[in-house]
Amino acid sequence: MRYIVIGALVLIVGTLGSALYYLYHDRGHGTRMVKALAIRVALSAALIVFLIVSYELGWISGTGLR
Repeated sequence: MRYIVIGALVLIVGTLGSALYYLYHDRGHGTRMVKALAIRVALSAALIVFLIVSYELGWISGTGLR
């Protein structure tokens, strides 16, 4: 489970980096940056839903604060 979450976070940061790359290289004349940011938002939402479902199914457990 840990590797899935870490992999998803790496993908999210990667799409954010590609959006930054497209921002500088397209000079505002393309839609690649918007598409990269939309993918990042979708990945973030999917990760949140996955974590909530995993918690509800008992695949992960909350440890709480001490």
